[in-house]
Amino acid sequence: MTETKIPDLEQKALELLRADADKIFKLIDVQMENLTMPQCPLYEEVLDTQMFGLSREVEFAVRLGLIEEEIGREIMGSLERKLADLHELYNQKK
Repeated sequence: MTETKIPDLEQKALELLRADADKIFKLIDVQMENLTMPQCPLYEEVLDTQMFGLSREVEFAVRLGLIEEEIGREIMGSLERKLADLHELYNQKK
């Protein structure tokens, strides 16, 4: 019985992490669509808080063995690339 629950927990952890990452992607997308200044203190604070929270979630899931470290790096890396794209897009607009 326990054996079937472990993969379920791993899948659920991955789904939750990806859902949280998707929320951050959407925040970045809104900024990209509006080309709102990424250096806005409120924007930076919200995004930094969200990114930090997700990084802690990822770290916790890795430490529990629910996801592989590489998957955690991929989740965070994709968000960091998206954020870099936003900054590049904003700088091109200037």
